[in-house]
Amino acid sequence: MKRMIAIIQKALSVLLVLGACATAQADVIRVKDLGKIKGWRDNALFGTGIVTGLAGTGDSPGNRTTRQSLSNVMSQFNLTIAPEAVQSRNVAVVMVSAILPTFAREGDTLDVTVSSSGDARSLVGGTLLLTSLKAANGRVYALGQGPLSVGGYRYDANGNVVQKNHPTTGSIPNGATVEVGVEATMLDPRQSVTFVLAEPDYTTASRVASAISSQLGGVSARARDASGIEISVPPGQADDLVPLLTRIENVTVEPDRRAKVVINERTGTVVSGGDVRISKVAISHGDIKIAIATQNTVSQPINAWNAGPDVRTAIVTNTRIDVDEQNGAGFVAGSNTVSDLVQSLARLKTSTRDVISILRAVKAAGALHGELVVQ
Repeated sequence: MKRMIAIIQKALSVLLVLGACATAQADVIRVKDLGKIKGWRDNALFGTGIVTGLAGTGDSPGNRTTRQSLSNVMSQFNLTIAPEAVQSRNVAVVMVSAILPTFAREGDTLDVTVSSSGDARSLVGGTLLLTSLKAANGRVYALGQGPLSVGGYRYDANGNVVQKNHPTTGSIPNGATVEVGVEATMLDPRQSVTFVLAEPDYTTASRVASAISSQLGGVSARARDASGIEISVPPGQADDLVPLLTRIENVTVEPDRRAKVVINERTGTVVSGGDVRISKVAISHGDIKIAIATQNTVSQPINAWNAGPDVRTAIVTNTRIDVDEQNGAGFVAGSNTVSDLVQSLARLKTSTRDVISILRAVKAAGALHGELVVQ
């Protein structure tokens, strides 16, 4: 009896160790790595500006937009110059864009992207003049200015052109200053916040809601759909959401994964989850090369000078067909995973592009139980 109890205790200890190992191997991820709180978003800014200081690589003198823009700039300094009088190739009209992040404050700096909108050949060495950056509502939120950093060049002389990358696009690190800050509204009228998953999934949304409700005492959460989890804010915490949102972000959960295989035919890359399953399928992959050679010969009759009127020279065509069939891979794949299939093909020294062709054929046969994404 004592021996039986010892055996049972030993078996239970082994099961506990196995369960602990399985738990340790589970993909437990923080909620903050799965999405964001609703209202957390970036804002696009754009504007039209002028780049000066170019070494003759700016817009052509016949560009009416450039001439009018430069005339308008000069008029702000009490200089009256008609647009027709502007004849400079050291100036270019550009489009300026930037991203205004959430919770940006006055005085923060933003990176700016500058691209030519005219017929300028290069923006190397140019400086962006003061440019207003507006949002979609037409309000100015930032001002951009500064020297451009262009990761390329273009030089031409006597019809010879040397160019690297795209010299008509540049950037200005910290080239814009925020003039009007933005604030995100996290709390909705129902006194709740909504967590939005980056990849909508009903199972993951349900697990996140259950984890928040179980790990945070006094906080109720429910999955509204495959993307949003509505979290009720306890009374007294609506005026100070930072501690609550901090606790929500650090809740751990095991997300569900969709079976997906991504292939890139241009680079020959195959990326798949290790547990994407395939049904039993027979695979045969080989290569047949056919070479057809044609040779024309002339057939002359014997004693052509004594032949009758119906006897004449004829052209005879001889065709030779050579078939070279290489022994390809042929086997039956059982109920395994895509990882097992790829490893088997690798042992058969199958090229990556042939692996892609086989995966597409397996998917077409209905044996690959997952989404096949071709890039």
